[in-house]
Amino acid sequence: MAPPSVRTKVTELLRCRYPVLLPGMSWISKPELVAAVCNAGGCGILATGPLTADETREAIHQIRKLTNNTFGIGATLLMPGAAENAQVALEEKVPLINVSLGKADWIAKEIHSYGGTLLSTVTTTKHANAALESGADALMVTGYEAAAHGSDVGSMALIPSMASEFPNVPLIAAGGIADGRGLAAALSLGADGIAMGSRFAVSKESSLSQNAKEAICKGTVSDTVYGSNFDGIPARVLKTPLADKLMDRPPMLPIVAWRALEAASTFGIPVWKVLPGLLTQWSKLYAVAQFGAAAKVLQKATIEGDLEQGVQFVGQSQGVIRDISSVDAIMQQIIQQASETSASTAHHFQEDDHQLLEDDYA
Repeated sequence: MAPPSVRTKVTELLRCRYPVLLPGMSWISKPELVAAVCNAGGCGILATGPLTADETREAIHQIRKLTNNTFGIGATLLMPGAAENAQVALEEKVPLINVSLGKADWIAKEIHSYGGTLLSTVTTTKHANAALESGADALMVTGYEAAAHGSDVGSMALIPSMASEFPNVPLIAAGGIADGRGLAAALSLGADGIAMGSRFAVSKESSLSQNAKEAICKGTVSDTVYGSNFDGIPARVLKTPLADKLMDRPPMLPIVAWRALEAASTFGIPVWKVLPGLLTQWSKLYAVAQFGAAAKVLQKATIEGDLEQGVQFVGQSQGVIRDISSVDAIMQQIIQQASETSASTAHHFQEDDHQLLEDDYA
């Protein structure tokens, strides 16, 4: 029996069958995986962090050859090259742009001109208000359980809090969700959809290294490490001896300065643009420097499968992931399980029959 369709604010906004999104994960959310999620009824978001503007444009063209459904691109605006990639997406009239860590009012103005949707990733009410003031149409609310960069508050408290604060805004819950029970729970908490990174990363269509996929399938909810010393922003990664070491303490300032220059070279930024920033925009450059250094060890794990010399982003939901299935199979299982879970939960709530209760306890 085919799973039922699902109607929420998110499915109506994005014109998709299921309120399930693939977030943009560097080196993982590539055209093939994005299209697979779209064709399975969800909405995939292309990771543009590792891409140049030309590569982003080519990836968008490739996605359009693989699916006719709504898809998006992600842009972490703090990072070098993100604004250029977002501009390419606007020129290509991509239906959905997902932004984080930066002001996106200029994106909102242009994307709304052709009927597109601006989705902002947030972790706090303060960030959410700023995003909505900048023109965001929907919010991806990332909880503590998430892979990579999440809130310091768990989804169980964060989602209903945001739902109460922004009752008319479509909310997408991210963090700790990898099956239908998670989808049913998120909808019950007030979300209108979910984003699943770790679950889709461990799929047949995903380009994540086989070694990392197998390690995640064996991991428990406790086999992750969370902290800000790895890439400059609070992040969650797979627990390994190297991850423990890198999360243990922040690097010394001279090392960060060197990493800033090294990151500038990697991203093609002239050194003369970096040096003033070391003095005037230290916090921002610190984050970019840390991210630039982290990129090398992330690629070691994500692409090469080396978990001794590399570090892998993963959420606590890895404790729920136990197989490497196709995206379509994952989607069908999730929707069916969510439907069954919702029906099973509903039977606990019945109209109060005082006489029946008195008979039961007589």
